[in-house]
Amino acid sequence: MKTTLKRSFALILVAACVFALGVTVFAADEAAAAAVVTDGEAAVAAADGTGSKALAAAICVGLAAAAGAIAMGIAIAKSSEGISRQPEASDKIRTGLMLGLVFIETAIIYALIVAILIIFVL
Repeated sequence: MKTTLKRSFALILVAACVFALGVTVFAADEAAAAAVVTDGEAAVAAADGTGSKALAAAICVGLAAAAGAIAMGIAIAKSSEGISRQPEASDKIRTGLMLGLVFIETAIIYALIVAILIIFVL
């Protein structure tokens, strides 16, 4: 079970790095848009900014969802092994599994929220 928790924390760390990547892409795009002077160039920069935002959001949600799916698969596999080895401890194993799955899903939902913020607010 400790190995599964370590992997889950590692995947959450990967999700945090993806969030940072999305923010970095957006910050670089804003710096480029600030240098624009004319109206025609501003329209082109706004179109480029939309594409960068979409790319950052897609990377953010995609990697977080993939990492979460892998973590959930590992957790479910390990809990099934644990239940098959000790059927009398199935209630405790199932409770720990559900709590772990909730934490993993929360990280994925945070990635979705960050993606929505990147697209609509920033």
